[in-house]
Amino acid sequence: MEKSATHWMTEPLRRYAQFSGRARRKEYWWFVLFSYLISFALALVDIMIVGADTVVEYGIGPLSGIAALVLLIPSTAVSFRRLHDHDRSAWWLLLGILPIIGALVLLVWFCQRGTIGDNRFGPDPIAER
Repeated sequence: MEKSATHWMTEPLRRYAQFSGRARRKEYWWFVLFSYLISFALALVDIMIVGADTVVEYGIGPLSGIAALVLLIPSTAVSFRRLHDHDRSAWWLLLGILPIIGALVLLVWFCQRGTIGDNRFGPDPIAER
């Protein structure tokens, strides 16, 4: 039985600081969507509470800042596991430091199907259904 979108959005929160193993595309991209939706909603609340001028001046509001801190570890962990799905070390995440090129390479890898079958980071998450 296929799991719901809500499951995939919240799975990285359940696996909060689990940096080992593998994450399939569904888990990664649903969590990215979840993170953006939460951030957008909290940014709107921040604007209503402290005003648009304050949020623009500081670049982030108080609720958005708290959400960013709360989501930092699970988003890093799911990114690690997504790279592991390609049989790549999480050190490759440092490519994101390179302007444009690094982010594009990571985007392509995160969109591609992971290693079929087991790899050194664990069993294939799609085969585990």
